[in-house]
Amino acid sequence: MTQPPRFLILETGRPVPSMRRHGDFTHWIRTAAGLGGAQVDVSRVLDGHAPPMAQAYAGVLITGSGAMVTEREAWSESTAEWLREAAHAGVPLLGICYGHQLLAHALGGRVDYNPHGREMGTVAVHLHPEAASDPLFRGLPQGFAAQTTHLQTVAAPPPDAVVLARSHLDACQSFRWRSHVWGLQFHPEFGVTHMRGYIAARRDALQREGHCYRRMLESVRPAPQARDVLRRFVRHAAQHRHS
Repeated sequence: MTQPPRFLILETGRPVPSMRRHGDFTHWIRTAAGLGGAQVDVSRVLDGHAPPMAQAYAGVLITGSGAMVTEREAWSESTAEWLREAAHAGVPLLGICYGHQLLAHALGGRVDYNPHGREMGTVAVHLHPEAASDPLFRGLPQGFAAQTTHLQTVAAPPPDAVVLARSHLDACQSFRWRSHVWGLQFHPEFGVTHMRGYIAARRDALQREGHCYRRMLESVRPAPQARDVLRRFVRHAAQHRHS
């Protein structure tokens, strides 16, 4: 009997306290990706844990975080080195938000604060023509809804990377490096509850920055195409494993 493919999730952060009753980032990603608990191993790199060998897995997913890549914390830099080696070894990788930025940094790109400020809430993601042939985006609408919450951005993608998507406030909502590594600035694992919870948690900061958090809350809507990108990665990585 064929064993289901196994995936590794690198946990680089934890949800804001008010959202932890819904589980951790690993649980959100695993559930949104349609993966069973027995298919997933977790390495809590945020706590200084060294990940196992990447080649033992069909693919690796990297969570979001409240940390900043530009702070160059020891655990983050060692994780970046591990990701660089895994990428060059041909292991399928998918980074989400902080994970997206950490992958870009690991592979020679540049991460910095977004000059347009905080991007938060349900936003429109627009695909570039290159996405039409990409395994994760092929056949999706040219524009679709996605959930976002971040201050930093991939200011310059890595060499050998192609930018696949943008939004009004972020020029690099997604990139692919070579044929097997992807970064997503948006959160495909977020549902409406997650997004509204994060907006509520950031209420004071949003008000200081001149945003109307009530209007932002009201504009939150489901983002099924964004979630489909996550599931497509899982399917693609599983196929890659057996090709």
